[in-house]
Amino acid sequence: MRTDNAAFVGSIPENYDRYLGPTLFEAYAADLVARVNVPDGRPVLELACGTGIVTRRLRDRLAASTKLVATDLNEAMMNYASRKFRDDENVEWKQADATDLPFSDQSFDAVLCQFGLMFVPDKVQAMREAHRVLKPGGEFLFNVWEAIERNDLPRVAHETISRFFEDNPPDFYQIPFSLHDRGAIESQLTEAGFKEIEFTLTPLDSTAASARDLAQGLVHGNPIINAIRERNERMIPEIEAAVFEAVVANYGDAPVRARMQALIFSATR
Repeated sequence: MRTDNAAFVGSIPENYDRYLGPTLFEAYAADLVARVNVPDGRPVLELACGTGIVTRRLRDRLAASTKLVATDLNEAMMNYASRKFRDDENVEWKQADATDLPFSDQSFDAVLCQFGLMFVPDKVQAMREAHRVLKPGGEFLFNVWEAIERNDLPRVAHETISRFFEDNPPDFYQIPFSLHDRGAIESQLTEAGFKEIEFTLTPLDSTAASARDLAQGLVHGNPIINAIRERNERMIPEIEAAVFEAVVANYGDAPVRARMQALIFSATR
């Protein structure tokens, strides 16, 4: 499952969580977790937990007796997430490939995944695995970004950074926004065995307290920083300044206000 585009290592998890989490991910985490409906004490699985943004909201919302298992293939992201939780909060952390889950059939009442399926090469296999580990009647809940043209801040970052490397632009920002064909996703879910497939198109406001911090996150909070280093590490300060200026020019400085849009899917086993 791992690709170079998913190498969230080094200082990336901290920058992702600190600078991008509140702006791009917290609102959709709240939306996704609000859709979970499982009886108290029933087990819940999270795929691609990242730095634990959804995990935190799940743990706060679900009954203390509910076993919550949080997984990610990227050990650096998961280790960062686990440090945000107490030992007694009933969260089990497990490194796992979404296409080959280390769990028995029909083990969970719900499976969630926030903005993770885009990074999985074999999406149908990941959906099959979610279907396999769900109990009959269990629900698979996940969200994916709409096209990058409908998500202002990543689009500005991608366009700005690409101008510095016109002959070989970094392509990271194309990956998170590559899975937005609703019909194709519905077909994949059906192929994996799911039924009662529903989706909602959910636009939300994107707000950041500081354009300077946001630029830090857009450049240093995902694997695009590795691609920039490979091309010309000395250009990082100039690129970060250019992203900052582009954000301010289009969406303000303090605060920053922009639009974002995602698809939220639910499917029943």
